[in-house]
Amino acid sequence: MFLEERQAKILEMLERNGKVLVKELAEIFSVTEDSIRKDLSTLELDGKLKRTYGGAVSIEEKLQMTEANRRRISDVEAKRKIAAAAVKLMQPQDLIFLDISTISIAIAQILEKTETPYKILTNMVDVLVMLARNPKINLFFAGGQINQSRDGFSDVLNMTFLSNFRPDISFIGSFGVDIKKNSLTSRDTVAGVHKARMIELSKTSYVIAESRKIGVESTYSFATLDKVTGIITEAKLSDALTTAADKLGVQIITAD
Repeated sequence: MFLEERQAKILEMLERNGKVLVKELAEIFSVTEDSIRKDLSTLELDGKLKRTYGGAVSIEEKLQMTEANRRRISDVEAKRKIAAAAVKLMQPQDLIFLDISTISIAIAQILEKTETPYKILTNMVDVLVMLARNPKINLFFAGGQINQSRDGFSDVLNMTFLSNFRPDISFIGSFGVDIKKNSLTSRDTVAGVHKARMIELSKTSYVIAESRKIGVESTYSFATLDKVTGIITEAKLSDALTTAADKLGVQIITAD
């Protein structure tokens, strides 16, 4: 196989899988690992991939992972306050769904060492990792094909599994919460479909969102705000927004 042909095959695999490993590529193409490293270096210089330890990821994948990591370290104190307010709503006999959201991670951090026997359903990897270590938690995890940011699962298999449950409370993340437009929005259509479905299946549901997301609108409207029970945020909203929420029958919970 010519060098250019091998590199083209590597890019095909990268597009299909999001990442490649040096050792696996060396075995597939029957060449040395040094040869593969040179291929990856060449492709990186051409701007076609990003090298990582032991392999490479696509440029798009790298951007998505960077964005996911950035979200995890932003507004940390606000997320902690919202998480604490969410936990106060939880009862041991309830089935609680934790959506793919960085605030769900903050909730899991609180529950990680709890002595209360909560029942938790989630499709988020970080929540699984933290809560699986606590024997007090009765944990249900919805798997499937992992999303590109590597934080959770949001495909058809995942939705099929989740649809068997009827959570007492769902905590739903949202990129945008526009009270005046009665709109909840997401940047990802597949994730948005999952969020809408979990709102539909749940007895009660709360949007968990930092105050900076209130009034923001993103590209995909996954549900109207009046479909949820309430919004949990860390800062007091204006009287106008509170009144608008009241008219929709939506409770505003301001974290202390």
